[in-house]
Amino acid sequence: MKTSFWNDYFSFTRKERTGIIILLLLILFFSFLPFLFPFLVKQKKPDNQEFEKAIATLKYKTKDSTFSYPSYKKAEHYKGSYYPSSSRKKDDRSLKGELFYFDPNTLPPEGWRKLGIRDRTISTIQHYVSKGGKFRRPEDIGKIWGLHDDEVQRLIPFVSIKADPPPVYAEKKNYISTPYVNPKYSNKPVDINTADTITFTELPGIGNRLASRIVKFRDKLGGFFSIEQVAETYALPDSTYQKIKGRLVLNNPSVKHININTATVDELKAHPYIRYGLANAIIQYRTRHGPFSAAGEIRKIMMVTDEVYNKVIPYLAVE
Repeated sequence: MKTSFWNDYFSFTRKERTGIIILLLLILFFSFLPFLFPFLVKQKKPDNQEFEKAIATLKYKTKDSTFSYPSYKKAEHYKGSYYPSSSRKKDDRSLKGELFYFDPNTLPPEGWRKLGIRDRTISTIQHYVSKGGKFRRPEDIGKIWGLHDDEVQRLIPFVSIKADPPPVYAEKKNYISTPYVNPKYSNKPVDINTADTITFTELPGIGNRLASRIVKFRDKLGGFFSIEQVAETYALPDSTYQKIKGRLVLNNPSVKHININTATVDELKAHPYIRYGLANAIIQYRTRHGPFSAAGEIRKIMMVTDEVYNKVIPYLAVE
């Protein structure tokens, strides 16, 4: 059994043995081929000079691209315009034209043509000057788009820019200073119920605005019945009132009265001391209890305090 098993699986014919040997030789050959490749094929040595040349060119382009206007010292930095352009084709024709001293700020188109400048470039120069552009030194002609480096170098020695005239300032005027004089106020008394705005301005610390407010407050009240009411004027400082109260008099304390039996809500609330809340309460009380027999009956209204009553009673009446 054992002999038959080995004979069946491990016995080869002559052709099979030859094939196995060839296959093993091929495997060995391809296994050692990478190690033999450097000896069989000669490699070219890398050309470091080309690599170094490419690096140097890249550095030069990078340095040139860092150009920033106006940090220039020579006209060639312009490359013919404000912004260097690698796409601009150079004009290989020989430069023609007559050279003479000129001011680029005032030179007419005919003068540029006489210098040998192309019409398109002349149009660019005229447009630049018409928009307020100005050449301040010879190197500034390098700003012009279309003006080549060789043209700039050729023209710069003949640029003659006139200096700007000194600025003219307006003649100084001699102003006469007048010393401040404190206003003198009269000492005559002021009747608070009859004085107008001009009369009130004669009081110390009272200007046109405060005088107008005092008169308007008096008109809304219907007149003053006491001098202390002047102190209630809007925005009148107490310090100012203390200065002027000794000059205030009330020769006629009569005021305009409101008939609480016939007045409407709008008429009552227009008074500075009554307003809407008290006006509505007076109307409601009158509707429920009938007409007032005396002005003093408003004390029966709950919201009427002693302070409110003393302020408003001089202006109320029943008729």
